[in-house]
Amino acid sequence: MDETGGNLAIAVGVGTALLAVVLVLALLIGVLLLAGVSTPVEVAAVATNTPAPTPAPVLSHTQPADGSAYRWQPVADNLDSALYVTHAGDGSGRLFAVEQSGAVLVIPDEGVTPRLFLDLSDQLPSSVFQGGYTEQGVLGLAFHPDYGENRQFFVSYTDFRGESVLTSYRVSANPDEADPDSAVEILRVPQPFPDHNGGHIVFGPDGYLYMGFGDGGNVNEPNTRSLDPALFLGKIIRIDVNSIPYGVPADNPFVSVPGYLPEIWAQGLRNPWRFSFDRATGEQYVADVGQWDWEEVNVQPPGVGGQNYGWSAYEGSSVYLPDVIVENPTMPVLEYSHDVGCSITGGYVYRGTRMPELNGYYFYGDYCNGIIWAAYRDAAGAWQTSVFMDTEFVISSFGEDEDGELYLVDYKTGVYRLTRP
Repeated sequence: MDETGGNLAIAVGVGTALLAVVLVLALLIGVLLLAGVSTPVEVAAVATNTPAPTPAPVLSHTQPADGSAYRWQPVADNLDSALYVTHAGDGSGRLFAVEQSGAVLVIPDEGVTPRLFLDLSDQLPSSVFQGGYTEQGVLGLAFHPDYGENRQFFVSYTDFRGESVLTSYRVSANPDEADPDSAVEILRVPQPFPDHNGGHIVFGPDGYLYMGFGDGGNVNEPNTRSLDPALFLGKIIRIDVNSIPYGVPADNPFVSVPGYLPEIWAQGLRNPWRFSFDRATGEQYVADVGQWDWEEVNVQPPGVGGQNYGWSAYEGSSVYLPDVIVENPTMPVLEYSHDVGCSITGGYVYRGTRMPELNGYYFYGDYCNGIIWAAYRDAAGAWQTSVFMDTEFVISSFGEDEDGELYLVDYKTGVYRLTRP
C-alpha cells in the first residue's frame, strides 16, 4: 500500500470515529429534552424584516399645541393665485399645486421650480383674469386612489358659463404632464351667482369621491337652496367614479328617500371651503364659511352621512333665519365670530411622523387675517381650540403630502411645509 492509500485509510477511520461521537451527542441531547432537562445550547436569533408596529393614533390631548417652536418652510413660491396643494399617492413624493387662474403644477421637490402639469385657462370665465376678488376658477384637484395604475385624476372648476364642472383626466406618457385630450366630463351643475361655488373634491377612505357645493351665492338674498333636496347647492355629494360617468353608492343616506338627489351625502352648508378625512380615524372635517357673524367646523363620524348642518336656518350654532325650520340640525364642534376672523379655511388632522407631538391636532385657519388654530379633544372628549400661530399668510388652503406632513397654501405667494427647526 502506498502513502496516499495509508493516509486515506487513517482519514476514513478518524471520520468514522467523529461521526460516532456526533451521533452519541445528538442522542444524549434528545434524551435530555424528552426528560424536560434544559441544555446550554444557544440558538442564534434569525434576522427578520418585520416592520415595527404602527403607533396607535392620538385621539385626545391634555393641553394646547404651542406653535412657537415651528415655522413654515417655503416649498414653492411665485405662484399665481394659489388655491390648493395635494399629492398623487403614487410613491413619487411629488406635490401638485392648483392656481385659480387655470394651471395645475407639479412640484418635483422642495425648492425645485414647479412645472406645468395641466392648463385649464381656456375653460374658465373672464372674472378669473381681471385681477379682482373672485370665487370662480380652478377650485379642486384629486387623484384616484389607484392613480399608480390607472393614471386618472379629477379637476373641479367653474367654466366660462359660470357652471361648476367635474372632469377627469389621465396622465400622458410623461409622468409630469397630463394629457389634455383625455378630458371626460363627469358632472355639471349650474350656478345662479358667481360666488359660493365650493368646488373642493377629495377621495374618502371608502374610495368614493366627495365634492362640495356652496349655496349658490348672493349674500344680499337669503336663500334656502342648501335645504332643497332636489339641488346640489349647499351640499356635499358622494359618488362612485369607477362607473361611467359615475355611480351612486348604494349606502348613500338619501338613495331611497323620495325627492332627494341620491348623490347627497350632507346638506345645509353655506360654502364648504375645504374638508378632509382624518387618515387615522376616518372622521370627516368640514369647514363652512359663514355669512355675517360665524365661521364653523363640523365633524362627521366615519362612514356616516345624512347630516343637516342647518344653513340658512342657522349660522354656526346661532339662529339666522328664524322662519326656516330644520329638524335635528347637526351643530358645529368649533366656531368663531367675525370679531376674530372673517372666512374659515379648513385643514387637516396631523398624522405625519416628523413631529409626533402634533399627532391628533386639527389645524385650520382664517383667510382674512392669517391666524392658524390647532383644535383637539380633551380627555373628556370635549373640543378645545387655541391659536397655534399668527401669520401674515392669506390662507387659501392647507394640504398633506403622502406621508401626512402638513402644508399651507398662501394665495399671494405659494406653498409652505410646517417644520420644527
